[in-house]
Amino acid sequence: MDIKEKLPRIKENIPLRNYTTFKIGGPARYFFEAKTKENLISAIKTAKEFNLPFFVLAGGSNVLVSDKGYKGLVIHILDSKFQILNSNVIAEAGAKLSEALKAAAEKDLAGLEWAAGIPGTVGGAVYGNAGAFWFSMQDIVRGVKALDLKTLKIKNISFKNCAFSSKDSIFKHNKNLIILSVVLKLKRGNKKQIQDKIEEYVNYRKEKHPLDFPSAGCIFKNYTPEIKNQKLFKKFPELVDFNKKGRIPSAYLIEKCGLKGKRAGDAQISGKHANFIVNLRNAKADDVKKLIRLIKQKVKNKFGIILEEEIQYLDPHTKRV
Repeated sequence: MDIKEKLPRIKENIPLRNYTTFKIGGPARYFFEAKTKENLISAIKTAKEFNLPFFVLAGGSNVLVSDKGYKGLVIHILDSKFQILNSNVIAEAGAKLSEALKAAAEKDLAGLEWAAGIPGTVGGAVYGNAGAFWFSMQDIVRGVKALDLKTLKIKNISFKNCAFSSKDSIFKHNKNLIILSVVLKLKRGNKKQIQDKIEEYVNYRKEKHPLDFPSAGCIFKNYTPEIKNQKLFKKFPELVDFNKKGRIPSAYLIEKCGLKGKRAGDAQISGKHANFIVNLRNAKADDVKKLIRLIKQKVKNKFGIILEEEIQYLDPHTKRV
């Protein structure tokens, strides 16, 4: 049986640049829009049946797709349903983070305000433990339903077993777990205070982030290990305070390397926020990768720090991300 018979709505050679916030990437050999949880599971089963590599794409806000595209099946999650029960937000993986925040605020529920202005989906945010302003998904996740690729059964993953850490979770490391839905635990708050905080965060992003150009958000995780090199403290006294807070902003390290505004083709390290690489017009994935390599080398040379990417890479033969 042909794969098109198994998945009648499957498409071929679909440009992935149209499905990422970076607006970069070649075509997917196969592309399927999963409108329901059942669609998603069916597409995954079909990919396994045909021994076809696959990639589950949600909001596309934290991924860099190869210029050569992807040789397997991209499953685009479109199931964006969510509901609010008491102080819980029960959301499908494809639910937009912005829509969940809006609905929660209308119900006087606090705890998600920090996500104001962040693109992407609830599932993607859990996968990468998205966060900002010293808050993150791990502060509000109660539990996750995930598909186990080994057994093709749905598992309940407790908060503890999500193994959250800085921009990280079990889902990044256990490739057999596909997030299907999430329960977020919020708390009752004051509507005006919630709206004021949302406005504050949105205004901050407008002022500090390069929102005029396509990007994948922050490229690198902030550095969390403690720095003990006394010579660095003398040269960069700000590191003392960062050490106390337990987090050194990657943007600070990149900026101190004098890399703001550096270009490779149509990709540029933002002059507004050094941890953003923006697509000025027709940037290629290879342009972005050149800048990533440059940043990592310069920061390592200057600070002895190896930065770790926050974004995911989708290359032609990626098995599962």
